[in-house]
Amino acid sequence: MLRELAADLVDLILDWGYLGVFVLMTIESSFIPFPSEIVLIPAGYLASKGEMHIGMIMLSALGGSMIGAFINYYLALLLGRKILSKYGKYFFIKENALQKMDDYFEKHGHISTFIGRLLPGIRQLISIPAGLARMNLAVFSIYTALGASLWAFILVMLGYTIGENQELLDAYLKQITFVVVVILVLLALWYIRYQKNKKGV
Repeated sequence: MLRELAADLVDLILDWGYLGVFVLMTIESSFIPFPSEIVLIPAGYLASKGEMHIGMIMLSALGGSMIGAFINYYLALLLGRKILSKYGKYFFIKENALQKMDDYFEKHGHISTFIGRLLPGIRQLISIPAGLARMNLAVFSIYTALGASLWAFILVMLGYTIGENQELLDAYLKQITFVVVVILVLLALWYIRYQKNKKGV
């Protein structure tokens, strides 16, 4: 089924070109999350055949990811905040919990956003707490772009170098995801240690 979906996406991207990558990554990054690898790996494969350009794929993917992230951010900021403020008490969410979230994202929003954009299952959702916490938009944009660009580059290059070999794709994607998660855990531990040392000075 996944192989058929990938084949259909290759055809769709081939028909729509960079607009297809942009639209699919906008959807992937916002309200209908699905694995970005089923968009960017086929796009990378098309680049290896000379039918697309890696630079344009990256721009389209980044543009779509940012639009999708902004959709979630502003929905959470404009609607979610009001809903939680008004009805949060019925779900045992107190007003001071929102203040704590605000304080957390003001201090640690940059690292949380960057790490979140690289974690499977979380990358699409990290924009929601950032919006709820009214995270600084410029900081949110920079670290969302950094995380989204890095992940997109990994997937595009995976498709470019391995192409249609599904077994190799599955194996390498699992290995890459594992390595990324380990690196992010180490980054998070370093950041926690850095913050403790900073407080101790």
